[in-house]
Amino acid sequence: MEKFLTIYERALERKNGEQNLQSLMPSQVSNSQLINFSNAEYLAAMTKKIFQSGFVWRVVENKWDGFEQVFWGFDPDKLVYASDEQIERMAQDKRIIRNYIKVKAVRENAYFIQDVAKSHDNFGSFIAQWPSSDITQLWLYLKKNGCRLGGNTGPYFLRAMGKDTFLLTRDIVSYLINHGLVDRQPNSLRDLKLVQSTFNDWQQESGRSMAELSKIIACSVGENHPGLGKNNAT
Repeated sequence: MEKFLTIYERALERKNGEQNLQSLMPSQVSNSQLINFSNAEYLAAMTKKIFQSGFVWRVVENKWDGFEQVFWGFDPDKLVYASDEQIERMAQDKRIIRNYIKVKAVRENAYFIQDVAKSHDNFGSFIAQWPSSDITQLWLYLKKNGCRLGGNTGPYFLRAMGKDTFLLTRDIVSYLINHGLVDRQPNSLRDLKLVQSTFNDWQQESGRSMAELSKIIACSVGENHPGLGKNNAT
């Protein structure tokens, strides 16, 4: 495993200095801010990432006002009572992207958020309390208990809310493969634990957040360093 300083110096070279690299760092929020987000805000962020998965993100953004209207402001307390007939009508509404499976997932995730909130003050408390040193287990929890939150959708949802998480983008997976840490996209429990341990070591070495580590690694690979993968996703 490379020392993080080596990765950082390569990222500085590729991005032409510390100021440029720092400008690319992802935003994060405090635990108190995560707690203060409403359940509706969490459901909205989940929904946006689900609809953006496999689709042009810009189109979802452009239609987002329609999503807010169709899904009743993403209020889980209302959506859990949506009938099958109402879900079908939502899935035909031209104000949103008409995908019945993803529309149905909104109601399923409203149930999920309510269930989690029963044992916490709100869903945000649950997210805030989960340690970033074990963030891949939160990914797996979202995948198992939520709806359509597997793959990169769960991590992107967490990143959108400002929770400290790394991402397994193509650049980062390419880095991990080329340095012999994994031999494929990390999906198994074993591989995810190995990747988490590697990020934890880098975090201890650098003092940086998981989100910053993720971005710096992505910036350290690409066309300027053959064999490390294209810098097409960070």
